[in-house]
Amino acid sequence: MVPEVELYLATEITPIWQASEAWLQSRNIEPPFWAFAWPGSQVLARLILDGTIEVAGQRVLDFAAGGGLAAIAAARAGAARVEAAEIDPLAIAATRLNAAHNGVVVVADTGDVVGAARRWDIVMAGDVCYEAPMTGHIMPWLRRLAAEGASVLIADPGRAYLPKQGLRPIATMRVPTTRELEDRDFRDVTIFRVEG
Repeated sequence: MVPEVELYLATEITPIWQASEAWLQSRNIEPPFWAFAWPGSQVLARLILDGTIEVAGQRVLDFAAGGGLAAIAAARAGAARVEAAEIDPLAIAATRLNAAHNGVVVVADTGDVVGAARRWDIVMAGDVCYEAPMTGHIMPWLRRLAAEGASVLIADPGRAYLPKQGLRPIATMRVPTTRELEDRDFRDVTIFRVEG
């Protein structure tokens, strides 16, 4: 959905996932979620590059950035500063490689930014409500950032733990998917603005 941005991604999904999962599990490292362009980040990136989500001159955070697709789109669209937050050091390495490949600057550091003071104008989070503990960990912080004036956007393709309240839908887009990653051939991704 975002041909303007080239990423280093897994091309054979099941073999790399299985091989990586076994290798990573033996070293206590997370599965390679960063190796795929998930539906939420595809829609965020598309809407940024189309100008629907305006980032020019803004300080932007791509939270749980994976391989950095939305961050790279924000940098290409003229954001003043783009940060990509991930707790997985391999995802940060992938984001750095992808940003360099696309000729943009993205500040990508490993660490849990949840709870950090607001230093961004726009916070984007794609596909983050897939587990109850993750949602419970991030939502109070995202709501606080929104209450403090940040534009907080969640791109959700129908994950089970998306909160039912305090979100305002602003756009929906259908994204083709593969049955190796999802349980269907497409996902309808909705971008929600978090209300503080």
